[in-house]
Amino acid sequence: MSKLLTRHDFTSESVSEGHPDKICDQISDAILDACLQVDPKSHVGCETLVAPDLVVTAGEIACDKWDQLDPESIAREVVRRIGYVHEDIGFSYKTFKYLNYIQGQSPDIAQGIRDDEKHNQDQGAGDQGMMFGYASDETPQLMPATIQYSHELLLELAHVRKTGALTYLRPDSKSQVTIRYEEGIPKYITNVVISHQTEDVPLEQIREDMIAVAKRVLEPTGLLTEKTVFYVNPTGRFVVGGPNGDSGLTGRKIIVDSYGGVGCHGGGAFSGKDPSKVDRSAAYYSRYVAKNIVAAGLARRCEIQVAYAIGVARPMSINVSTFGTGTVDDARIQAVLENSDLFDFRPFAIIERLGLTQPQGWSYQDTAAYGHFGREQFPWEKTDAVEALRRAVATQA
Repeated sequence: MSKLLTRHDFTSESVSEGHPDKICDQISDAILDACLQVDPKSHVGCETLVAPDLVVTAGEIACDKWDQLDPESIAREVVRRIGYVHEDIGFSYKTFKYLNYIQGQSPDIAQGIRDDEKHNQDQGAGDQGMMFGYASDETPQLMPATIQYSHELLLELAHVRKTGALTYLRPDSKSQVTIRYEEGIPKYITNVVISHQTEDVPLEQIREDMIAVAKRVLEPTGLLTEKTVFYVNPTGRFVVGGPNGDSGLTGRKIIVDSYGGVGCHGGGAFSGKDPSKVDRSAAYYSRYVAKNIVAAGLARRCEIQVAYAIGVARPMSINVSTFGTGTVDDARIQAVLENSDLFDFRPFAIIERLGLTQPQGWSYQDTAAYGHFGREQFPWEKTDAVEALRRAVATQA
């Protein structure tokens, strides 16, 4: 939308690393990480399903050293690290049944993206579609406040669970944060929802502890008020959880993964896909571009859309919108993006600029819980193009 409402409430949710869908995302991305470590040219499309004491992996992988990898061991280690170590809750890294249906990549797909020995700069996009990147100045991370604070709540709850500060917590959880906006500015938090899997302990204790954690996380935002309402395990009981309570699949939490419903989403999931798939790499790059535009003071809000055709290197279109918050005309920013001297949206260039085939200091598994955006460890979160962007936009005057 191009016009900000004068006054409105907005809600975003996050789900923890122990949520069934997020278990799947992490297993798929852990397999991707393993493939890239032994063969940076790997092409990976890996899907995971979980159910009560069951993990199934499937998909298409082209990896020169695939025979050196053990996807079952990778899956069990992911589940162990998440915290499913208790055999009495219906899903455990020690006991789950594992089924593997991973096969080779389709040659019809591979021929559109296969590199030559020198890494062909005209490497085609791994699929068609449109991707979006978004940034907003309402948080230091240049993320929408509702999704940023929802993630931060669950990160802290995971910390207190894993350190033993709250020993009754189990891995599955969700959060929601609702914020009242006036003229596009966050004014106060109206509601906070936390649903957390636990042992069978009194609800009063759970609510007291969860609210204390929530206040500790959210008070620094300055958005809590006496009227903020906290809902903790509102059904009254959340003991049966994880894959024992609900099945999970890779790629079902695309709004949690991106911007919490703020801005647009192209529809493609991220996890389990190598960076030749523009569903992932171009979404990361679009975030990088949008974040630099906001960090440069060219807009308070910015959304980038880019579209591709499979096997074609250059995008079909690039679009920029600042929703009326720009300090310069959107057309001037768009001209810089379309020029490609500063931002090159070809898949090869994206992969090279962000180092997506050989991650340093981060992993794809790291992205697969608590959001793909808004955490400084990822290279697409850098604001290293700010000065060059300002200069480039100035030349468009």
